[in-house]
Amino acid sequence: MTNKVNEFSQKLPQPSHRGHQSPTYVFPFEKLDVWQMSVELADYVLGLLDQIPLNKHFRLVSQMEGAVTSISQNIAEGKGRQYKKEFVQYLSIAQGSLYEMITLNEVFRRRKLFSEEESKAVRDWGEEIDRKLNGLMNAIRGRKRQIQ
Repeated sequence: MTNKVNEFSQKLPQPSHRGHQSPTYVFPFEKLDVWQMSVELADYVLGLLDQIPLNKHFRLVSQMEGAVTSISQNIAEGKGRQYKKEFVQYLSIAQGSLYEMITLNEVFRRRKLFSEEESKAVRDWGEEIDRKLNGLMNAIRGRKRQIQ
């Protein structure tokens, strides 16, 4: 799965580390493939949104920015919660944001703000994240995968 995670990756500048902070520290949520994938999706979609003229569909662009970035944010916030039930709740919220982003992706495709190819890439990436979210929620709940 690491190859898929790196598919949309780009090099980011390294932060300067002050004091005793270790540059190799990894937050627990950063270890989750679904978090890594959702950050990569957000980066890709934000890149697409940067190509849309500033005065065109400002509200929809803003909604897409919020939806696509909140997927990884909710995964991270949920991972930081004390109880598994809370984590599952945040994963469910992340899934809702994913569904909102998929809906907006369709609107952007129909309005020709995203090309067919770009829209398909977003949808395919979203499908993979959705499967990962369902798998993680079921694993936390101790259930087998559900076919939907």
